[in-house]
Amino acid sequence: MYLLLRRDQRSSLMGKIIFQLDVRAEISDEEYQSITRYRLGDTILYTKGEIIDPGSGLLGLASRLTFKAMNISVSVDDLIRGKRIECKDIVEMLAVEAQIKEAAATFKQVLNAAMYFGGEEAIAI
Repeated sequence: MYLLLRRDQRSSLMGKIIFQLDVRAEISDEEYQSITRYRLGDTILYTKGEIIDPGSGLLGLASRLTFKAMNISVSVDDLIRGKRIECKDIVEMLAVEAQIKEAAATFKQVLNAAMYFGGEEAIAI
């Protein structure tokens, strides 16, 4: 698996700079088969925030929908298809990038383990 990152920026209508991070993974056929076999596509690798009190009733539903619309999250499927994340400043973008790199490295370990179920792995020490 290769993690491809691209940094960019654009100006908002008000002239403020918005920083963009495009993330995408190139995966092998074996890795894709493992993702499909173990249904790992919906696995969340990164999320900006967590909802603490989901609330109840109509107001709770509205708050959950608003939170979901404004929250940044990256799943395995997002990584395969590619996803653009927009950040308000460069520090936030670099923090998101670091967390996505760490999550992708951990997910790569999961994929390696999944590919060797029912088989053997020889490790040179």
